[in-house]
Amino acid sequence: MTKRRRSALVALLGAIPVVLSAVLPVSVANAHGSTMNPPSRTWQCRFNENPENPASAACRAAVAAGGTQAFYDWHEVNLPNVAGNHRSMIPDGQLCGAGRAKYSGLNLARDDWPATKLTPGANFTFGVKATAAHQGVWTSYVTRDGYNPLQPLRWSDMVQFNQVTNPVPVNGVYQIATKLPSGKSGRHVVFTIWQRQLPDSGEAFYLCNDVIF
Repeated sequence: MTKRRRSALVALLGAIPVVLSAVLPVSVANAHGSTMNPPSRTWQCRFNENPENPASAACRAAVAAGGTQAFYDWHEVNLPNVAGNHRSMIPDGQLCGAGRAKYSGLNLARDDWPATKLTPGANFTFGVKATAAHQGVWTSYVTRDGYNPLQPLRWSDMVQFNQVTNPVPVNGVYQIATKLPSGKSGRHVVFTIWQRQLPDSGEAFYLCNDVIF
């Protein structure tokens, strides 16, 4: 090979990374996670069961409605640029799935989602597994008295009972300390919004926990 040809080949090879960087998407590190204690609906169907062969009728129905991929992507029930505008971005009946078709199975109105028993009025620490950690505000709601799990979950069903700013994860798990609402009984949904802080990101995550007081 002549010197001129070698120089041309080197120049071509050197240009390839520049071309690839122009056409390939850039990966952006986002916060991701979901409640492991008590298990969210995604955690339950992914880790406590098997999305390929779910044990519970609710997880089987969720897979039938939206497929298995939602449970392999258990940590990204999110909206990228919501910036606090949750109610305008997520319609009634789609809270648990963040208004995304991919997670439509999480919205099924059923009274047989696997549920965790909690004591009303007790101190409790929610454990949230994070695959990426970011500062943010965690706001937790519980369904109103008289909530019917066989009806689609609405914003008007929700009552706030806790808010924590910038908890520090320990070994990849956020510890969200709270005092559970008192006077509750029966089946309810705990709904938590994890809103990242601007200017870092307007991204938010949505966690649905089925509980029995």
